[in-house]
Amino acid sequence: MGNFGKPLIVMGLFLTVAGLVIYFNPKLPTWLGRLPGDFAFKRDNFSFYFPLATCLLISAILSFVLWLFRK
Repeated sequence: MGNFGKPLIVMGLFLTVAGLVIYFNPKLPTWLGRLPGDFAFKRDNFSFYFPLATCLLISAILSFVLWLFRK
């Protein structure tokens, strides 16, 4: 359990950097969430949005970054 602190620090730093990039450059992620494969349904009083392609892209990027840290 003592080896759990280092990954938490790395993830915290990554989230902090990602948050700062998005905060100071709001036009950066305009394409994020509008990829082909993101589903959006709108009816009269109902709207449903499921960002499937965006989730897959973020998962692939995070998997690659974590794979790099493990090497």
